[in-house]
Amino acid sequence: MTHWQSDSSPEIAALIQENRQLREQYDDARVQIEMLERGVEALHDVGIYNYRHPLESAVAYQDALESINSQKRLFISENRAIEASTRFTFDNSLAKGRKMTADLAKLMLRAYNAEAENCVRYVKAGNLAAAEKRLNGAAASIARFAAMMEMQINPEYHALRVRELELAADYQMKVQEEREAAREERARLREEQQAEKELRAERERLDKERAHYAAVLAALTGDGRDDERHDLSARLAEIDRRIADNDYRAANIRAGYVYVISNVGSFGPGIVKIGMTRRLDPMDRVRELGDASVPFGFDVHALFFSDDAVGVEAELHRRFARGRVNRVNLRREYFYTTPSAVKSELADIAGNLLEFKESAEAEQYRASELIRSDEEVAGQHAL
Repeated sequence: MTHWQSDSSPEIAALIQENRQLREQYDDARVQIEMLERGVEALHDVGIYNYRHPLESAVAYQDALESINSQKRLFISENRAIEASTRFTFDNSLAKGRKMTADLAKLMLRAYNAEAENCVRYVKAGNLAAAEKRLNGAAASIARFAAMMEMQINPEYHALRVRELELAADYQMKVQEEREAAREERARLREEQQAEKELRAERERLDKERAHYAAVLAALTGDGRDDERHDLSARLAEIDRRIADNDYRAANIRAGYVYVISNVGSFGPGIVKIGMTRRLDPMDRVRELGDASVPFGFDVHALFFSDDAVGVEAELHRRFARGRVNRVNLRREYFYTTPSAVKSELADIAGNLLEFKESAEAEQYRASELIRSDEEVAGQHAL
């Protein structure tokens, strides 16, 4: 019997050491991959989607997917989707072996493509990693079962289908974004149209009021009516001023109210909405935001009129950008911050503020919590 000495085979020792180093590198790589996957999942949890293949529009993704389909058809037509050995024999016949290999390759490809199609059909932004794992598992299973015949899915074809999977997930997210953007744009246009309608109606009302007082002033005759004429003249001057203000707001689309509101009962403390409206009465917009889609109405911390409300709003959004609740859809104007912090920045941008409420009254929310607390206490006493 031959006894091997550890120092008699330096080649084996070197191979063992190299194998150990490779395993350590493999383990490190798996840890990094898992960390990256968890990081992507965490981003999904906070509303951030990481595009694998960033494109400008859903149409661009459709074009990319169509290109993938063309490449898939080319792989299949050229019999390159499956890699198979040409040395396999059946009944000592190389021709029969190749026929058997070709038939089995069709079955393998059909099974793999069926799994790939299911993955593509049901992939979403949140389950892309699971879909990729499933598709990789299908390719690995086929390679394992057909190892004796030296058959496997062509790595290039598999990479093509993985890319298709990623593009499909990207496409789904882009469609959602574009739908949301279109919905927000329609809402913005409705808001603009409502503001313009209100301004036109106000101008018509002021014109009628002015015509009325002008007619009364013109009808005044005789002595001893100076006080009445003076009052009417003052009233006409005030109406003229309001007409000028109304015309200015109608012509200057940047003029309007910047509002700072919160909804403790719906979103909790520490979240503020910063927006702007051109509506004649800004509270109409606030009341619309607090409609049946949220359980409680909004508390108003500030309504600030500015000749450049668009600019003031944009600057506030820039200063609180790191605190955006939705980092994907920037039309969602909610921020992780406090009314006090917004007050400080708004004062720095716009100057002295005439009125700002730092605390949220949240009357219905607090009353509801009190009722709930009383009911819980009553329930405990009943036990």
